[in-house]
Amino acid sequence: MYKKLQSYFRLAGAYTVVGFKANLEYRGAFLSQMIAMFLNDSVWLVFWIIFFTRFPILKGWNVNDVITLWAVSAAGFGMAHACFGNAISLAGLITRGQLDNWLIYPRALLPHLLLGKVTATEWGDILFGYSAYLLLVHPSLSDFALFVFLTFAVAVLFLGFSILSGSLAFWLGNAENVCDQWRFAMITFSTYPASLFDGQAKLFLYTIIPAGFCSYFPVQALKENSLLYASYSMLGALAVFVLGVVAFYIGLRRYESGNMLEMRS
Repeated sequence: MYKKLQSYFRLAGAYTVVGFKANLEYRGAFLSQMIAMFLNDSVWLVFWIIFFTRFPILKGWNVNDVITLWAVSAAGFGMAHACFGNAISLAGLITRGQLDNWLIYPRALLPHLLLGKVTATEWGDILFGYSAYLLLVHPSLSDFALFVFLTFAVAVLFLGFSILSGSLAFWLGNAENVCDQWRFAMITFSTYPASLFDGQAKLFLYTIIPAGFCSYFPVQALKENSLLYASYSMLGALAVFVLGVVAFYIGLRRYESGNMLEMRS
């Protein structure tokens, strides 16, 4: 088992290096996309900072909590999709019968498929998340170590959710619009203070749109320096990831090839 995991880590590393080098062939485009995403995240964060200068406390949340929320959400989302770029376009690949390219590999299908694309914009998310937390929150070394762990937990959450939502295409056919809307809802709710929601809305955020594992537990873990809340975040993320993987492989039995002949280098 250990050797198998080690082998897949090497595979992920090789895919990432090759994809990163391919992006750097168009260095100007890569940097411009990364900077554009960094600025996009920054504009939203400035909005919240201005809001909190007018209303310093929002149901127990202060400006540092919102900065932490945006930092961990952006960094986690970026880590999930910077190297696993095909997770975002999974529904389209299934709908158009384009899984054929990866079905020929001897290893498990899903890792090859997800690692087959490295995207530029998500590197801007990672840069923004870590920069915002370090420069605006000024964490201690232990807080920063916990932040790094939580960004990995949120990355697992977003990756699992992308797999789960994209797998809808196995049953719904052309599900790209449904998948995109579901994912946008997840992103939106994961960047709003969890204290704004209660009752049925709060239950909704831990089930249909599991943004609560991103918008509540990580912030509370860093706010209270709590390993318990950090564990809740990781456990919720792993549950969503496992559900996504199971849904993908069950749906794969329904997959219909696109019968495409394509040359890949």
